[in-house]
Amino acid sequence: MFKLKENHTTVHREVIAGLTTFATMSYIIVVNPSILKSVFPEADQAAAFGAIMMATCIASAVGTLLMGLLANYPIALAPAMGTNAFFTYTVCLTMGIPWEHALCAVAISGLLFILVSSIELRERIVRAVPDGLRHAIAAGIGLMIALLGFEWAKLVVNHPVTLVTLGSLKNEIALIALGGLLLTILLLVLRVKGAILLGIIATALAGYWRGVPSLGETAATEIVGLPKIGTTFLQLRLPEADWALWSKFLVIIFVFFFLDLFDTVGTLIGVSQRGGLMKDGQLPRAKQAFLSDAVATVVGAGLGTSTVTSYVESSAGIAAGGRTGLANVVTALLFIIAIFFYPLVSMVSQVAVAPALIVVGAFMIVSLRHINWEDLTEAIPCFLTITTMAFAFSITEGISFGFISYCVVKLVTGRGKEVSPIIYVLSVLFIAFYVFHPAM
Repeated sequence: MFKLKENHTTVHREVIAGLTTFATMSYIIVVNPSILKSVFPEADQAAAFGAIMMATCIASAVGTLLMGLLANYPIALAPAMGTNAFFTYTVCLTMGIPWEHALCAVAISGLLFILVSSIELRERIVRAVPDGLRHAIAAGIGLMIALLGFEWAKLVVNHPVTLVTLGSLKNEIALIALGGLLLTILLLVLRVKGAILLGIIATALAGYWRGVPSLGETAATEIVGLPKIGTTFLQLRLPEADWALWSKFLVIIFVFFFLDLFDTVGTLIGVSQRGGLMKDGQLPRAKQAFLSDAVATVVGAGLGTSTVTSYVESSAGIAAGGRTGLANVVTALLFIIAIFFYPLVSMVSQVAVAPALIVVGAFMIVSLRHINWEDLTEAIPCFLTITTMAFAFSITEGISFGFISYCVVKLVTGRGKEVSPIIYVLSVLFIAFYVFHPAM
């Protein structure tokens, strides 16, 4: 079924690869619910953590299994870092969209992704966005995630004059987070598999020992148990008939779709190139790979989590010898098993997740090296994308400022033909949104 001999691999090697991929990306089991639970009232956040953790594990297992069975690739999927922050802090907490509506927007974006994959329109959309802006978006999201990690670690705090400043290094939470960050960095540079997960565990134990509040609601004496998913299961719904609300809703559908499309394309190409899965510059069975991602996103929205996408951490499993979807079957099974250890996961504190967010931000900002900083018509829109996204803490604003400024500088310098008509149309729509939206 998986053509092991044709791909020069063995069952043993695929199992090891699946275990390696899971160990490398399993931090998402803790990080994703710790971010998304913030859209709930404080009294409901402990129960929401459990529901979102189960949704995260099931959606990851479904997407990973589909990728393995349909496309026969060792590329695992899970809720996307960056998109979960956009869902929580931009869509729900800043724009005021109820989380049920936001989940519906995620589901619709997934359905659009299925349509785009079916009619093979994705390549045209991907080619329309300049490489520089794509890399700038990734870097900007990385800065956003890192800032969130610094805030959770109490290393960055509010300031009445400068808005933010360094927190007190005598604060116990800050010291625990710094210790966890240092440990995670050391494990990474020593190339220890599962370094981020081990950093979370060590920081969580330190936080538990010092009495830092946990994220979940189960008793510390339990080891095995299942969370309740009813809080988020099939709670997605369309907004009421209100123009102001629907204008926001349509914008976030586009951004969810946009982020999923480029995140998936970039990850699939990058991981496939590392693993030698590309053939003559093309990715065989790309349609099945995109379909796996899109279906997992729709399933995840129904369960209660944000967009699901392919994970670059899969390259760790490929480095361990994974070449087929059998590795994904192992990874998917481990995501399901993880659900039963909810009591242990729920003991993790928010400070334990902070070092992981900072490190993930560092990984994402590497994209800056691919931007042509010598060409100001490329550099300035990329800079505006990154800084607006990080300083305004909004992926939407970063994308819109980047697109609009890119069109303007290219037109002014007589290079307007370098811009795709799709980007012009999207920029006009962004401008119309700012002009006519009552909240702007």
